[in-house]
Amino acid sequence: MGAPMCANLVRAGYPVSTTDIRQEASVRGARRLPDMAALAARSDVLITVLPGPGEVADAMTGTGAVDALPPGAVWIDMTSNTPDAAEPVRSRALARGVDVLEAPVGGGVEAARAGTLTVFAGGPEEVFLRCRPILETLADPAHVVRVGGHGAGYTAKLLVNLLWFGQAVATAEALLLGKRVGIDLGTLRRVLAGSAAGTEFIRHDLSALFAGDYLETFGLDRCWEELAGITALAQRHEVPFELSGLVEETYRRALDRFGSVDGELMAVALLEEEAGVRLRTAHEE
Repeated sequence: MGAPMCANLVRAGYPVSTTDIRQEASVRGARRLPDMAALAARSDVLITVLPGPGEVADAMTGTGAVDALPPGAVWIDMTSNTPDAAEPVRSRALARGVDVLEAPVGGGVEAARAGTLTVFAGGPEEVFLRCRPILETLADPAHVVRVGGHGAGYTAKLLVNLLWFGQAVATAEALLLGKRVGIDLGTLRRVLAGSAAGTEFIRHDLSALFAGDYLETFGLDRCWEELAGITALAQRHEVPFELSGLVEETYRRALDRFGSVDGELMAVALLEEEAGVRLRTAHEE
């Protein structure tokens, strides 16, 4: 995600420097610096786009980057982070006079390349408005939304992902039963897509599943990490979350079965295995 986003900033004329623990990671037109502390010290705006909460904490505090940021700088975290994990790093940055904006994104790698991501921003409105031109370079301006204050952006992104994962599990169960009783999957998909049960998952993402693609652009361990984070948040706020807890449990069981493989739909692969049925359209079987 980070490399195409960085490339879009370069094309827009921003002077951009980068760093990454992977030595091969680079973007044409961007200056590569040796480490996070060196990058932070030179940044008016520091953007982190990392796999998850642990990597953000390591990058910002383990390397000294948060302490290297100059007062008046802005740190924008575009990672699918959690409010609880981000809070200690954010507090440390704010104490140094650094403004902080969370801006996790949706849309995947292709949207990152096209600059059509969705942004779920959280933080002070003044900081959001100041950073909005940067965000609109990376995302569809119509889908750059300030959800609320600190923590709200992270939470909104996790809720979006929770509902998508839940749709994947519920849809897979429905399709497995439909196929088991003899309904053609293509016909069932058309019926569901045109009904009150129609979702973006049914209309768009099922094509990949029916072709045997479990969407290997994101790790199964990361999927479960996000679900565990939002479930923990619900527990802390004493919100009933039983159905969502079952979605998390299904992904945990898939992680136990398959390990830390890539595949956002590997929980569906687990259900297929347990049912002894594969969800493939006739021409793919």
